[in-house]
Amino acid sequence: MKQSEIIHNIQQRLGIAALNELQTAAMACRSRAMVILAPTGSGKTVAFAIPLLNSLGEPGGGIRGLVIAPTRELVLQVAEVLRKAGYGYRTAALYGGHSFEEESRTLSVTPDIVVATPGRLLDHIQRGTADVSAVKALVIDEYDKALELGFLGQMSKIGRRLGRLRLTVVTSATALADLPGFIDLSGAETIDFRSNTALNTGRLQTVRIEAPARDKLDTLVDLLHTMPDGAGTLIFVNHRDSAERVYERLRREGAPVGLYHGGLQQQEREMALALFANGSTPVLVTTDLASRGLDIDGVEAVVHYHMPPSAESWTHRNGRTARMGADGNVYVITSEADNIPDYVVWQREYVPKPKDSHRFSCRWRSLYFAAGKKDKISRGDIAGFLMCQGGIDKEQLGRITLGEHYALAAVDATVAGKVLSKVAPLKIKNKKVKITLV
Repeated sequence: MKQSEIIHNIQQRLGIAALNELQTAAMACRSRAMVILAPTGSGKTVAFAIPLLNSLGEPGGGIRGLVIAPTRELVLQVAEVLRKAGYGYRTAALYGGHSFEEESRTLSVTPDIVVATPGRLLDHIQRGTADVSAVKALVIDEYDKALELGFLGQMSKIGRRLGRLRLTVVTSATALADLPGFIDLSGAETIDFRSNTALNTGRLQTVRIEAPARDKLDTLVDLLHTMPDGAGTLIFVNHRDSAERVYERLRREGAPVGLYHGGLQQQEREMALALFANGSTPVLVTTDLASRGLDIDGVEAVVHYHMPPSAESWTHRNGRTARMGADGNVYVITSEADNIPDYVVWQREYVPKPKDSHRFSCRWRSLYFAAGKKDKISRGDIAGFLMCQGGIDKEQLGRITLGEHYALAAVDATVAGKVLSKVAPLKIKNKKVKITLV
């Protein structure tokens, strides 16, 4: 694909008016191999998408572009960017926690680009449903995270199935002690934007909150009551069971809260991120699974409910806010039971004093449609259906998210129940689809 076409698609389909410095540097690189070092939220996906798409030529001829990513969510995000920036190419996403047979049917019409987690891709290769011998451009995204999750062996086996590559890209949020030995990175150009302030000029304020008891839940609730309604807030805990406990308490308090951790089913995880992104549950309790590799916009605050287990965790959690010029706050809740590591520092201390009359409220509620992309339902179909049949206008309709077999549409909370009663009995695109309020 021509570079001019890629840039046009990025502007028109991704809504990015101008490339940032990292993306411009990647586009200008003429080496057959590059290492991109940049923080989360810096635009790495678009940065490597440009040279990847530019190297593929005309559609057809087998899988020629391959992106390996360590998590399911990152696979889905990268695939979505490539579908839009590389409009005209067929892009397939392969990941665990998802029907292998459905993926095999998708691969029966050979895609041009595959984005996959290492284990699922290797499974397809070994079963003969994916052939990577014709791949010309390889990207290993978040390589440091892939090593941390133990994927080196699987990636090495995949690497041995590849032929001669025209382009190899490795990305990481941290410096790499060792480059992958299973691919040729000789002469690689390193593009290092880890300390580039032009990519992240937001003001970050770090605040300590001392909990009077070892159990911090009451203090967390007090803090949330002092924050603006609808403020995107990530609450980080260190264990899944802790995430469940904090989530249940906040639900009982009436907070618009979601839950995200690795023990949930894939659709539950996708929906948790979608509901956070569309403002229906602007508070998200999560483990470090959400600390990196996810494109989560609008995070105004990060709360460390538990001390981060490493300096890297501290950095990556905090990197979710104050991104791309926006300001952000980091709150560290401590108690007498905590050993505070040297890397956890703050600028000031704060005692939250909520107003007694404050009740949580949220502008958006989400309607769940039990049909999605694979059922030939589009965002336009849902928008038109809700405006024509539900009687709402553009200002009352928020973000629409399409999954493979479900969709979520944010609508103004003041009319959500009324809209549901109107549309629930009706057909969309001549199909009877179950519609419920999340």
